[in-house]
Amino acid sequence: MAPKSKTLARELSKRGPHRVLRGDLALAGQPGVVYTPESGFDLPAVAFAHGWMTGAGHYRKTLEHLASWGIVAAAPDSERGPLPSHLGLATDLRATLDICVGVRLGPGRISVHPGRVALAGHGMGAGAAVLAAARRDVSAVAALFPAPTAPKAENYASEITVPALIVAGTDIDSMNCNAKSLAAAWGGERILRSVDDASNSGLIEGRRLLYALGVGRSERWTQQTTRALLTGFLLYHLLGEKKYEMFAEPDAELPHTTLIDPYEEHADADSHGLSPQI
Repeated sequence: MAPKSKTLARELSKRGPHRVLRGDLALAGQPGVVYTPESGFDLPAVAFAHGWMTGAGHYRKTLEHLASWGIVAAAPDSERGPLPSHLGLATDLRATLDICVGVRLGPGRISVHPGRVALAGHGMGAGAAVLAAARRDVSAVAALFPAPTAPKAENYASEITVPALIVAGTDIDSMNCNAKSLAAAWGGERILRSVDDASNSGLIEGRRLLYALGVGRSERWTQQTTRALLTGFLLYHLLGEKKYEMFAEPDAELPHTTLIDPYEEHADADSHGLSPQI
């Protein structure tokens, strides 16, 4: 692994140089939060969807992290119950991105460039980001530890041709993770990585309702590595910063991660005379 990749990954795992401001999306009619750099015009932006039985507050440090690197990061705070509508969250995600582009943020010194926007999410929120990207033009999509949704995000992935970053944990082959099938179905360039020793719920910050049942443990190492992957990917695709190009390369080796071939298990199925599941 090149020393440069280790240096950049370490750099991006820490907060960036910008002072961060927080805003309330409810003022624009959408429950949620937005974090921005202190100032800047034509900034990049990402709308981020939360996982099941969580809310935007469980990703505060991740959103602040992105804003500290000059990326406006907004998150709807809807569909938080045990029976959420994934299509509803996707709709709110698109609305959140529209607010970032159409409303002057902060004290009038912050604006977002309409051609520098992305969608992202965690768990079911990753699937919602895919559903939203199928109906809105964006420059990139990041699906972090994606979980199955209804309707299936895979059914829409083939329609999306923008670059995708798909991140999974060590339980990538579990019933609660559809990272491989999502990557296999993607219509454009995609990167599928697993984070070493990470669980699908490790990105969630703080304690959640299901913590008492042993579900949803917060993992600092997972958060640091995932933030570096996401930040570098967005800085390259939204701002074209060549310095971080390796975070957008499908074959680049990065610290604490493993590149995954989404077709690997399908090839095994073919060797046994079975049809691949895509």
